[in-house]
Amino acid sequence: MDCPDWLGERVEALAGRKVASWRHVEGGGFTPSERWVVGFDDGRSAFVKGGADVNADVAGWLRVEHLVYSHVEGPFMPRLLGWDDGGGHQAVLLLEDLSWADWQATWTQERIDRVLATLDAIHASAPPPGLPTLESDRDSFQGWSRVAEDPSGLVRLGLCSEAWLETALPVLVEAEAEAVLEGSDLLHLDVRSDNICFAGERTVFVDWNWACSGNGRLDVVSWLPSLALEGGPPPERIVDDEPELGAVISGFFALRAPMPEIPTAPRVRTIQKAQLRVALSWAAKMLGLPPPE
Repeated sequence: MDCPDWLGERVEALAGRKVASWRHVEGGGFTPSERWVVGFDDGRSAFVKGGADVNADVAGWLRVEHLVYSHVEGPFMPRLLGWDDGGGHQAVLLLEDLSWADWQATWTQERIDRVLATLDAIHASAPPPGLPTLESDRDSFQGWSRVAEDPSGLVRLGLCSEAWLETALPVLVEAEAEAVLEGSDLLHLDVRSDNICFAGERTVFVDWNWACSGNGRLDVVSWLPSLALEGGPPPERIVDDEPELGAVISGFFALRAPMPEIPTAPRVRTIQKAQLRVALSWAAKMLGLPPPE
């Protein structure tokens, strides 16, 4: 696979040196951005992420990432090496090359503890000025209220019966409405194994395009369904006292998992359904509901 011409020109201008090699990175992300590891003629390397003209959303997400990289410091952040807004939609982000780090989702207790400790450090960091807040985007986290308007899509997934949902919906809707989203914490809000690597003593988080400020506990709660799916412990072993946030994250998946596939990210709905299966049982347990039928 060849690097787009526009991207090569931008990277060399940003780095101030010639590119000697390009290696395409498939990655586990769900956005159609350009991802490459470049080797320069002086032996150094970098990770390149670019947003092309055809997808303005990607360029916008890269601008949010740059805002975070340029304001937040800590061992959990990749080093920012360069940025080119590109005017139109051809934004380019040049970051520390972490391809040598351990990206495998082998979840030992020591690694789980490292991620939780790193999330504490992230939440204690000052959010950049102008970053969105969880509360201002509360509508995106009110999935159950929208599922209640038409539950047929969720029922078709086969994760719960219509009778169970009829009983559970009022409780789930009320719980997510009461969830505390306000706060001053910095959130990553896309905590998954493909966005975390272990680089020696550092636990590094990448893909900051969903970063916001608010209640940092949502970062932990939103991570646990994927952790369980990847061989980690069930969510209630780590968090068993956040019924409202459990309702929020299960509702987030319940609304989206039945939606049509995204052509540029065909794995998203499958992953969301798998996470919903875990999150729904967990939320039901915390809210005192019977297990989904």
